[in-house]
This record gives sequence, structure tokens and C-alpha cells, in this order.
Amino acid sequence: MDASAPQIAADLERRILDAIRRGASMEDIADIKESDVATPDAAIQSLKDGNARFFSGQATRPEMSANERRAQIMGQTPYAAILACSDSRVPVELVFDQGLGQLFVVRVAGNVVGEAGLGTLEYAIRHLDVHLVVVMGHEACGAVAAALLPEERVAEEPHHLQNLIRRIQPSLQAMPAIRDKKARMREAVLNNVRYQVSLLRDEPVIREAEATGQIRVIGAYYEIGSGAVDFLVDEDDLRP
Repeated sequence: MDASAPQIAADLERRILDAIRRGASMEDIADIKESDVATPDAAIQSLKDGNARFFSGQATRPEMSANERRAQIMGQTPYAAILACSDSRVPVELVFDQGLGQLFVVRVAGNVVGEAGLGTLEYAIRHLDVHLVVVMGHEACGAVAAALLPEERVAEEPHHLQNLIRRIQPSLQAMPAIRDKKARMREAVLNNVRYQVSLLRDEPVIREAEATGQIRVIGAYYEIGSGAVDFLVDEDDLRP
């Protein structure tokens, strides 16, 4: 959605009301959808535009009417799937200024690729026809910070938390010596994003969908302080 989002939403509401007056079924109403996010490139641009509205203080907070919400009972049509961290400071739909039904979000500490999350993303690709998969890390990620700790400190954590941390550690083995703590953390988070992207791309379902052009798999970094998202789109940016 672009800067004309309010007009688009108003037009959609008008068409839904017209359909209701004609006696349309819920299935008919569910079929009245926007068609401006139909490719991976369009999906990336929609997220960029939404984040620009968010960090500039011009978020539209796209809310649905009661009729639109009821129509969603018939199904969902998100255009992007996002693997993000569970951190409470990273509200994905708000960060991208997206409404109900537009994003399919998987959240786990450290935005790590695991069995449940991978199955969820495969569902989005095979059954929801999403056009984009994004792995989004963020500033000051506690899970990544834990993965930088000495092994004896990690061993003090509960079993399942240790396993999660160890899904991040491989991405940090070649970390350069960076004295500035904030810069070091940013680099660690970005390394983890690139590593998780590479894991997703190795999975057959995702590899096939990307090869056919159905989806693109990219990375992103959310800066909590500014509200801005940096996108890792080019292959040079995504290389672990």
C-alpha cells in the first residue's frame, strides 16, 4: 500500500457495502481484495512504504470495518511471511504499518529457524501464496547477546533455552574484533539474520519457491530507537 492507503481503504469499504446491499455471500465479500501486492518486489516495496510511514510518524494504522473482519472468516491472504524475534519492542504489524490479514508472522526469540517455525513458513508458502519471506532481527537482541556469552554462562541456562542460543552461535564464530559495543551487537544481529536466511534457503520447499520466482527470501534489521528498518535484499547483503 502506498501514500493513498486511506483512499484505497475507503474504496474497498464502499465495494464491500455495495456487495452486501446486493445480497453477496461471505465468500463473495472475501473475494473483494486489493491486488497491488502480487509480486515479491511489490511486497518488498509495500513493507518499505509502511515502515517509512511508521518511523516518520505518519502511520495509517489500517483498521478494518466490521464487514471486512467478518469476511476474513472465509480465509486469509497475507502477501508476506516474517520470521521475527519475540521481543515485545518489535511489534511487526505496527513497524510495517500493516493491517489484519496482510502479514503472516512467526515470532521466536532470536528469530531462529526451528522445526515449528519452518513448518509454519512452509504452510504460508504452499497454502497462502505469500510472495515474500523476511527474517528480521533487531537492535539490542537479548538472544543474540546471550549467544555471545562464554560457554560456561550459556550452560547455566535451562535446557531448551540453551538449545535456542546454540542455533544462533554458528553465525557468530567469525565475528570481527569490534570495540564499540553497539556496533558489535549490530554486526552480530546482522550475522544471525544472514545465517538464518541461509538456513531457510537450504530447505527444499523454500528453495523451490524462490527458484520459480514465487517468493524472495530477504533479511531485515529493525532499529528500536528510530523505528526504521534496514532491508537486506541484494545477494551481497545476504551472504553469510
